[in-house]
Amino acid sequence: MQDLPSLPTPLDLIIIGGGPTGLAIAIEAEKARLSYLVIEKGVLVNSIFRFPANMTFFSTSLNLEIGGVPFISHLDKPTRREALEYYRRLLESHQLKVKLYEPVLGMERNTEGIYEVKTTKGNYPARHVAIATGFYDIPRMMDVPGEDLPKVKHFYDEAHPYVGQRVLVVGAANSACDVALETYYKGAEVTMCIREGGIYEKVKYWIRPNIENRIKEGSIRAFFNSTVKEIRPQQVVLTTPAGEVTLENDFVLAMTGYQPDFVFLEKLGIKFNADEQRTPVMNPETFESNLPGVYLAGVAQAGLDTSKLFIENTRHHGEVIVSKLGISSNFKKQLS
Repeated sequence: MQDLPSLPTPLDLIIIGGGPTGLAIAIEAEKARLSYLVIEKGVLVNSIFRFPANMTFFSTSLNLEIGGVPFISHLDKPTRREALEYYRRLLESHQLKVKLYEPVLGMERNTEGIYEVKTTKGNYPARHVAIATGFYDIPRMMDVPGEDLPKVKHFYDEAHPYVGQRVLVVGAANSACDVALETYYKGAEVTMCIREGGIYEKVKYWIRPNIENRIKEGSIRAFFNSTVKEIRPQQVVLTTPAGEVTLENDFVLAMTGYQPDFVFLEKLGIKFNADEQRTPVMNPETFESNLPGVYLAGVAQAGLDTSKLFIENTRHHGEVIVSKLGISSNFKKQLS
């Protein structure tokens, strides 16, 4: 990573978020010879770092490649560990200008149209801003009594802590099915609480038959058309079609999904449509938000409908955004 100079003059672009989409925008900014900076509140590709330790991507490594850097994996579908190494190599090979562990606090626009992005460590002026903050940091809460107990986990790491434990997995999408199977195979007594009448239809094709067979044979107990009513230190209470059910329980793994940080986006000045999904106000062709010169990229465009956007179908967002900025004034001077 390059040492960053002082920033007395406005940058062409500040990118908020150091995930795959943010890095893709940075690579395009490098190609266009723009002055830019990526600001990330946590580690590089923070969301992927928080994925389960043994996770395998649904997409192939080829579909995850950005910046012309090959994504090498042992199998067709890469692992979390391989992805972390890949994005580290991207940072290194392109010498991307990135600041890590620096949360953004806010943003203001002055009378000259320059944005000042304020962080925990400094203020950075820029003519344009791209927001690529993803959605994995804030879980969708169940809003039930006891959800704040230490035994309730909204982020899953690995199966070992649940060996020999009575585990309730909430949800029926990919994450929930993966967690239920992995903890079951490591010796947990697994029960699933599923709001719908069956496993989510878009569960990975190699996972769905496995989880359905485990439920059918009774290895994993499942309550369909059911919800969690209350979580107690040693029990959980479910509302089911047959009435209220109380189960002895050690851990609740709430794989209920995640959502964008709407509070943060609103703090920056982003406005949202009045639709059910809370999609942001945005020009669909340029990705410019309601704020002039501020662009939305990646899953930040989706509102609550996060399942429609992935790394592989947002890789081009950087090209779209940078193409709208033009070549920086500094570069134009060099050419003249």
